Amino acid sequence: MMSLDSLKLQILQKAWDDPAFKQELLTNPKKAIRDAVGVDIPAHIEVKALEEKPGLFYLVVPQPPEETADGRSDVGAAW
Repeated sequence: MMSLDSLKLQILQKAWDDPAFKQELLTNPKKAIRDAVGVDIPAHIEVKALEEKPGLFYLVVPQPPEETADGRSDVGAAW
């Protein structure tokens, strides 16, 4: 199974390499992810994609592992 970190890296690399994908990721992240890597994110999961810029940095504080389904860090556990 693909790890969540591996999936994130794959999505970021595509966004850096493909401006059209990056724009779709920012406007419709679920569709962009489904089309690019074949992962369907369940309807009850909300996804927001933000772009860092000079002078603007986002720090994401994830849930502690013990609060995920079973403490694993793979796509199935997260979604």
